[in-house]
Amino acid sequence: MQYFNNLIATLILIILFPFCLLAQDKAVVRDSINTYSNLDFKHMKAQLGITTDNRPGPSGNPKDPNAANTDELKVHNYNLPELLLSSSGQKILTEKQWEQERRMELLQSIETEMYGTIPKHIPKVSWSILTSKDTLIGNILVEEQHLLGVVDNAQYPELSVEIEVLLGIPKTQDTIATPVVIQLGFIHSPFYRIQEPKSYFISPFEPLFKQQLTTQGWGYAVVDVNSIQADHGAGLSSGIIGLINRGKRRSSTDWGVLRAWGWGVSSLIDYFETRSAVDHNRIAVEGTSRYGKAALVAMAFDTKISLGFIGSAGAGGSSILRRNFGETLENLASPGEYHWFSGNFLKYASIMTVNDLPFDAHSVIALCAPRPVFISAGSSNIEGHWVDAKGMFLGGKFASPVYELYGLQGYANEEFPVMGKALTDGEIAFRQHSGGHSTGPNWSTWIAWARKYWDK
Repeated sequence: MQYFNNLIATLILIILFPFCLLAQDKAVVRDSINTYSNLDFKHMKAQLGITTDNRPGPSGNPKDPNAANTDELKVHNYNLPELLLSSSGQKILTEKQWEQERRMELLQSIETEMYGTIPKHIPKVSWSILTSKDTLIGNILVEEQHLLGVVDNAQYPELSVEIEVLLGIPKTQDTIATPVVIQLGFIHSPFYRIQEPKSYFISPFEPLFKQQLTTQGWGYAVVDVNSIQADHGAGLSSGIIGLINRGKRRSSTDWGVLRAWGWGVSSLIDYFETRSAVDHNRIAVEGTSRYGKAALVAMAFDTKISLGFIGSAGAGGSSILRRNFGETLENLASPGEYHWFSGNFLKYASIMTVNDLPFDAHSVIALCAPRPVFISAGSSNIEGHWVDAKGMFLGGKFASPVYELYGLQGYANEEFPVMGKALTDGEIAFRQHSGGHSTGPNWSTWIAWARKYWDK
């Protein structure tokens, strides 16, 4: 009997040993990433002349002494920067004034102080179809293509950037160009993916988005974000940011990872303009969490995107930063997340405060006008309060006056709605679904709303 028990134990060890090595390797990689991210973080602070420590952000764990505020009664009063008032004090009364004056001011400010500036001269991206196959999505025959966008690295051959995209186009009898929804995420399961807070629940609805889109006769394009730029500070010397900087560190106004991911979307859209199968006038962008932030940034800066589906983007995306609720600016400007933004953004968590920021999330959403934007949130009981559903709602609400300049409307109801109620009458839409950290349960609502604009 003892021999049998020893044999079983040995077999278990043999089976588990590779997984132990895998976990150990993963921990080593994570430690290395953290070490180099911290070094880059400190270098950026030194470049900015910041000698004080950053203010620590609150914890996402409600049991911690410094837990993030989740009580609406404890939200401080705050004043948002005026959207319809230029820096010279002139009131913005028309869409022409908005586009020629105020929008330009905000673009420059938001670039410099938060998301970073894209370099003027980025090498050419050469797109090709690596593989193509027919597959069934539900009962719809779809042609799936694995696309590769290779960035010219002649100026710095030490680094290479190859953008991976999975494009799916329904195969129909007609030759009408197909609308496409670009999703920021992953083609392959990421081995070293940075984990979201443990309170998040990833919805099982997520894999169904392809079926819901192809049923409408629409296509999808999944962009592998890590093929554009790694999601950590240690990776800033590689990827597209590292390639442009020839492996050197960023300046304080250089683009962060969110902007780099958005650039990848724009490059893909440029390629789509050469493809007759894609209707480049009907292209939407979608993402959840940090990819929702990137989707919003992409749409704000690229007017070729016609519709947005911004899921649980929270702080640094669609949620008002001046609200002390859930994740705060101090969390964003920490060594774990600072790489999403320009170096200048660190100032607001140290020598300055969030109230010194010359804009807020409503300003970023307003840059999308007059193009329609749908803001999606999950249940606070499942997704957690970290992403601040009400803060995202308010981001859209306070952006609405810019849409009104175009004769459009924001929310039909200005009160934070009960869960499940869809505010979809206007060009800024909102719905908090009963699921977790996903756009999944809102796909059907988004599609019905999007048809109002794409079926015209």
